[in-house]
Amino acid sequence: MELKQSALLDLDYKPKVPQNKGKGIGIVGAGAIVENCHLPAYRMGGLNVVGIYDTNRGQAEKVGSEFTLKNVFGTLDELLDHPEIEVVDIAIPSKFQPEVAERAAAKGKHILCQKPLSESYADAKRIVEACELAGVKGAVNQQLRWAPGIRASRTIIQRGWLGQVTQASIQVNVNTDWSLWPWITKIDHPELMYHSIHYIDAIRSLLGTPDYVYADGAKFPGQVCIGETRTLIHMKFPGDVTRGLIHDNHNNIAGQDDWYATFRFEGTEGVIKGTNGALYNYPIGQKDTLSFTSRQIDPAYWFTPQLEGRWFPDAFLGTMGELLCAIEEDREPENSVQDNLLTMQTLFAAYRSMEENRPIWLAEIDS
Repeated sequence: MELKQSALLDLDYKPKVPQNKGKGIGIVGAGAIVENCHLPAYRMGGLNVVGIYDTNRGQAEKVGSEFTLKNVFGTLDELLDHPEIEVVDIAIPSKFQPEVAERAAAKGKHILCQKPLSESYADAKRIVEACELAGVKGAVNQQLRWAPGIRASRTIIQRGWLGQVTQASIQVNVNTDWSLWPWITKIDHPELMYHSIHYIDAIRSLLGTPDYVYADGAKFPGQVCIGETRTLIHMKFPGDVTRGLIHDNHNNIAGQDDWYATFRFEGTEGVIKGTNGALYNYPIGQKDTLSFTSRQIDPAYWFTPQLEGRWFPDAFLGTMGELLCAIEEDREPENSVQDNLLTMQTLFAAYRSMEENRPIWLAEIDS
């Protein structure tokens, strides 16, 4: 029973923050994701947000007032030159991100980039090179890694309770109103670039990097997007055992009662199954759920710990908290821009697989 209690209560899934929370953060972008996720999470963690900038001054002032920020900057240079700002949180469409990241790094600021790191692999490498040249730390806001269910699964896997992992599956079947983001509807690969990239990165955080990807994408009659809104991604990991599967459909017409967002991780010694609560009753959402069984603990028992929080906004404290901890401890963040190049390789391998109808090895994505 003592081991059962430990398994139930100590899954070490909550985001961590540095001992010194005083490092100043400047935010570039004042859109809905900042207003509804970044700033609520940073407030939750007691972090020091010095100010915000957006090309839409009125929106920046609205968000700044809502969160009582000390500064609403009139230009990007004003934000980058502010002496209290040590970390720049970039929350803008990825096609504009490389230039802002390079300018921030050149000013000696550590950076948290939005996902995807860029819309091309070459531009992703530009950001990595800018951080290395300036000697600053760069991280990527791939926050699903810190969603309660995914992070708790990581602890279970690291403790060996699943034995050798054999299968990772993430399945999502919802109805997404893409018109809420008009600019996304105009890009070639909206689903992969702005949604399933999270699942790719989350599985990477649990199992490492795949050898190759085999992917397919499809549309739905009458959709507003010019690109795929349904994807199926098979990930082959090193060896003859471990595989991954992502199945994502954004066109469920049956109503929210039929929507689901589930994950399942299987191994030689156990199984984890759970739900990504943020996608239920979206955008209201609910808490993540998780159950697991392990022959190493009790083969006849399913543990069901009660997890606190969900992907939005709680996990956003994970990405920024990890960057701040890495700065404080003088190490690379887990979600570093360098590590994210492997997520980007997986993403662009999936694109090429869809186009060429064949498995694409990550080593083929090098430019």
